[in-house]
Amino acid sequence: MPRSPDGTRTRRGELKERLIESALSLIEKQGLASLKARPLAEKAGCALGAIYTVFPDLDGLILAVSARTLAKLEAHLDAITVPDVEGRASPHEVALQRLVALALAYLDFAFAHRASWRALFEHRLPEGRPVPDWLIADQARLFDKVEALLEPLVPQLAAPDRATLARSLFSAVHGLVLLGLEEKLGVMAFPMLREEVARLVTAMARGLAAT
Repeated sequence: MPRSPDGTRTRRGELKERLIESALSLIEKQGLASLKARPLAEKAGCALGAIYTVFPDLDGLILAVSARTLAKLEAHLDAITVPDVEGRASPHEVALQRLVALALAYLDFAFAHRASWRALFEHRLPEGRPVPDWLIADQARLFDKVEALLEPLVPQLAAPDRATLARSLFSAVHGLVLLGLEEKLGVMAFPMLREEVARLVTAMARGLAAT
């Protein structure tokens, strides 16, 4: 009896989900460089060739894993709260406190999911193969969160300039987080790294508001 199209789509969807979750698990345990097709197939419980019925190659799978990691990061950032700020502080101060909270939440996620977070930046597509538009849109939503908090601090800036500034601020925080977690700044206890991230964001935000 021939298989129905709906049944085939369901099986492919289930296999795709298993492959993404299995790849995430392998990356978390052993890092991106260790992701190979055979161990992945074994963990996902499928034939080696089945991987390529869902993804064109391992790069395509890693892009899907990156999208999953970005979605988890976005959910983590959306869950942050800044108590006792609304109604008791100026718009500048509210924006500053939220920027600090956002940066610390980013650090916390990177610390808790170090390998999959690092894989977001380690993976390189083959030369000539562009990053898909849907993944660029996922990344842009994270920058938008920073940009929205910059508006009360630098209302005089045009939107394109704020967008550039948001990426610059993210780059500064990301660099500190990366170097701190890699211990390239010397051995730094995690609470101290949190303090330094908060100090950096506070200094930059106050400087922007005063400019």
